[in-house]
Amino acid sequence: MKFKIDITCLRKTMYLLWRGQLMNMDSLDEIVAVNDDYDEGGSLFDESEIRKELLTDKWRQIFDKFDPEGFGEIPWDDFLKVLEAPEFRVEISEQKVQIFQEKAGQRKANSITFQDFVNVMSGKRSRSFKCAVHHRDREISSEKDYHLLPKNPTLFQKMVKLVADEYLIEERDKKYYADNYQCCPPPWFIIFITIVELGFFTYYTILNGELSASGPVPIDSIFLYRPDKRSEIWRFVFYMVLHSGWLHLTFNLSVQLLVGLPLEMVHGSTRIGIVYMSGVLAGSLGTSIFDKDVYLVGASGGVYALLAAHLANVLLNYYHMEFGILRLVGILMVASADVGFAIYDRYAEQQLLGPSVSYVSHLTGALAGLTIGYIVLKNFEQKLHEQLIWWVALGVYAACTIFAILYNVFTPYPDS
Repeated sequence: MKFKIDITCLRKTMYLLWRGQLMNMDSLDEIVAVNDDYDEGGSLFDESEIRKELLTDKWRQIFDKFDPEGFGEIPWDDFLKVLEAPEFRVEISEQKVQIFQEKAGQRKANSITFQDFVNVMSGKRSRSFKCAVHHRDREISSEKDYHLLPKNPTLFQKMVKLVADEYLIEERDKKYYADNYQCCPPPWFIIFITIVELGFFTYYTILNGELSASGPVPIDSIFLYRPDKRSEIWRFVFYMVLHSGWLHLTFNLSVQLLVGLPLEMVHGSTRIGIVYMSGVLAGSLGTSIFDKDVYLVGASGGVYALLAAHLANVLLNYYHMEFGILRLVGILMVASADVGFAIYDRYAEQQLLGPSVSYVSHLTGALAGLTIGYIVLKNFEQKLHEQLIWWVALGVYAACTIFAILYNVFTPYPDS
């Protein structure tokens, strides 16, 4: 009989040596002895299984130090004391310690089991995001693993990886997303709203027989927000389909496609739709209070809600992101330039034909993005202080919205 040994067999041998299970040469013979029918391309032991067993055994050794009875669970009161033990702190990162402390505060059982311990150590989460660990590919053990693309990735795979790099933080989340995203269902909301806005702009351009960079505004449209027609409540939302010139339209469509479409691919159409429409509503309500004598057009409220939601994500995590500070500066520069142009256009001496058009929706839409965006966009690992911020954000948005509605109900309408 011939004897062959490959690298996989060698790894298994080293693994058994590490576990102390290789007791005699007979065990070694079982590993490397292969007859003439051995498949050269085969593997007698899955390397991924070695990795998983190594990690699980390592965590078992740590857990068993504080579970001498071998019950497979430790009372939470005792485990909280374990968290402060120097020998435990040496083995566990500070981030994991913090997660254990938070789980202790939210505990539903009297003890932490070994499986609960493994869940935290392997990066599992209890939140509803699809990248939760019970679906997660546990092959990833380091940041470098994620960046291993297929030998010949398709254009779609490259695009998905780019989206994951830009909008996700955790390497495991990136890996799971890149491996499992199938564009089903597709990100229909941003595409639909873009087509609608482009269609309305084309219609009014043909109707007026004029196309310019900054006007004219279709002031006779039933969709235009007008302070003297606040009783027509649909105007508080549908003003978004109108735009004052191709420059205004181009910026809004570009941002919502470049920022909103990837966000929708990650977070889903429902959540992005809520953020977008909340920004649109905040734009009209804010204008009705702070710039109440002017008309309002454009989807800037929704666009800036998306931009602000993405900005908030970058602000909170830029130190984890590659070129995070450059991304932050880029977003601020683009937003500042557009807001500056909007303010100039609003208060310039030479106005276009018709009444002035407000752009306060930029700012109030951004506020909606910072609040409602934080509420509805998926968070991957909420901590206790983040849950508090969640309630604060909800309270701020709800209070501002209720105040604006009551203001419009009880404030007299201006003259037409």
